[in-house]
Amino acid sequence: MAVANLLTLGETRLETRHVGPPPSEAPTLVLLHEGLGCVALWKDFPERLAAATGWGVFAWSRQGYGGSSPCALPRPLTYMQDEARDVLPRLFDAIGLQRAVLLGHSDGGSIAAAYAGMYPEDPRIAGLILHAPHFFTEPQCVAAIDAATAAFTTGDLRARLARYHGDNVDCAFHGWSDAWRDPGFLDFDLRPFLPSVRVPVQMVQGTNDPYGTLAQVRVLQAHCGAPVDEVLLDCGHAPFKEAPDAVLAASVRFVSALGG
Repeated sequence: MAVANLLTLGETRLETRHVGPPPSEAPTLVLLHEGLGCVALWKDFPERLAAATGWGVFAWSRQGYGGSSPCALPRPLTYMQDEARDVLPRLFDAIGLQRAVLLGHSDGGSIAAAYAGMYPEDPRIAGLILHAPHFFTEPQCVAAIDAATAAFTTGDLRARLARYHGDNVDCAFHGWSDAWRDPGFLDFDLRPFLPSVRVPVQMVQGTNDPYGTLAQVRVLQAHCGAPVDEVLLDCGHAPFKEAPDAVLAASVRFVSALGG
């Protein structure tokens, strides 16, 4: 059964949801959503993940997303590194995290990798599962975000996202798109953090992902300081939605190897 709560971190309220035992009581898969995601957009994946692995699952909407507090715009171009450095340590302490695998999608995967590289001595983190993360900016990603911006501005994307983000819809979209489309974001580079990653990593990448290529996988393999389990799937940018059975099987395999 899923339990929803609001968690207060300083002056920020974060929408949270956990399935199974809370993170203070059992090993937990911590879900970090994509650049347009939130708790609700994981749909039934947390329940299916908990049932498949036997671990608890915890998710939250970052500030400016879903039912969490709004954020100021524009976001700094270092918003992913800032989230990893400044927010995750406080969040993990607040929920009493004991042992976890960080499962991040897209921006969430980048944030998870950055955290593991920034805090390699955190004994609570047993591993990383990264779905379509970005370690550097690729031209095709910017082109895909340009297309999404057009759909948000002139199409129905804003209305569809508003069902999940409510009053945060413009904050969520522009906080993401305006940062990625800024010329300065061409300098985005998480590669310096990767050699400090000390826990096993599973990278799940769709071979038809409009937001990223296999170059992201190769960068992780080349620079990561820990073993990388490469999972390539015939899907696009959201493996957990587009290839859920394969993702769940890979997650079970990874967690089982950790002793979970």
